[in-house]
Amino acid sequence: MIEIISVTATERRLSKLRRIADGRNVALDKELMSTVAAILDDVRRRGDAALIEHTLRFDGFTLRRDGIRVDEESLRASAEQIDRIVLEALREAIKRVRHFHEQERQESWEIEPSRGVRLGQRIMPIERAGLYVPGGSASYPSSVVMNVVPAQVAGVERIIVATPPRTLKDNPAVAAALVELGVTEIYSVGGAQAVAALAYGTESVPRVDKITGPGNKYVAAAKKLVFGAVGIDSIAGPSEIVIIADDSARADFIAADLLAQAEHDEDASAVLVTTSEPLANAVGAEVTRQARELSRRFVIERSLAQYGAIIVVADMEEACELINELAPEHLEIIARDEEAIARNVRHAGAIFFGAHTPEAVGDYLAGPNHVLPTSGAARFSSALGVYDFVKRTSVLRYSPDELKRTAHIIATLAQAEGLDAHALSALIRLEGEKRDA
Repeated sequence: MIEIISVTATERRLSKLRRIADGRNVALDKELMSTVAAILDDVRRRGDAALIEHTLRFDGFTLRRDGIRVDEESLRASAEQIDRIVLEALREAIKRVRHFHEQERQESWEIEPSRGVRLGQRIMPIERAGLYVPGGSASYPSSVVMNVVPAQVAGVERIIVATPPRTLKDNPAVAAALVELGVTEIYSVGGAQAVAALAYGTESVPRVDKITGPGNKYVAAAKKLVFGAVGIDSIAGPSEIVIIADDSARADFIAADLLAQAEHDEDASAVLVTTSEPLANAVGAEVTRQARELSRRFVIERSLAQYGAIIVVADMEEACELINELAPEHLEIIARDEEAIARNVRHAGAIFFGAHTPEAVGDYLAGPNHVLPTSGAARFSSALGVYDFVKRTSVLRYSPDELKRTAHIIATLAQAEGLDAHALSALIRLEGEKRDA
């Protein structure tokens, strides 16, 4: 079910890693990008009419113009269908996630680097955040929590949700999460057309400042294409995990964590990197054994066949080199010297330490955000947080005396760039003062 690559199979290892790195990148799918671009343009031009047409085409649902926005009564009716034990778990998750993100608050600041000069930053929330909530089997109330809470902590005034028409009815936990968080502006639109509506606005759906939230490859491609017209959190690809382990690790724990990742999606990736060949073989056997009992076995088998691997390396130094090459979304370290290994890891979305910190604790309860960079984006980006929902505005204030002292420096630099008007805008103030005197 899952390929085991020995320490000597260098070419096979490289081939597998390239497939994991490149095979799931939506930006490389030209046909997908072309299809999505056409949908975006249609919604931008025709507004609600295009939303109605594409909802029928992709979701098989007849959407009326007056039904694009979900009424609050329907939202609450769906939320009331949730099991009490699930509601209590949601409330605990919201509390813990909020507590973590409250530590990320940023304050405006000013400094006075010299007499007559004040510089600083104003930290202000964006006005409108658009949250995409996928439907079907990928509809997760936990993702609602992870996207809404940091926006609320940041102080975003208006949080707008777009989700396919059947989501709230089919998944009461999603509706309950929205009600618990006090989010009531929800639109029954999914897919690339929803991203277009949030980015450009329609007669019914307001334009937002930033779009966050997970989705399928059409949603990911749409977010990539609308970036610039609107901000986005990231171009999220399928989920992924890499586990580093030595011979002290338990095979059944590791197998369970690989399977947990693989059940997300057929394009999900689950990789073990280990210094122990006996552990590699034991994990391979455990994966096969445990998978037999799982409801999403077919998805798991496809995922592991395409993007799963157990890679045996000579030592932990080589293991960390592979990790830094993959820059995984989730990294678990189950080994004797976890801290020393982690110090050699430069690229990872989140690191889970020890045998009793499975990636699932981060998905649901611990507090840090589970919206993480995928497909190698951990090289240059970070987890979703409060800072994704704020803007930093620079503040500059010069006194007349300070400008007098520095105008010629400013003019010199401007003239070196061939920008005479820039130079004049500083020097004219000196001439103006002389005339006034």
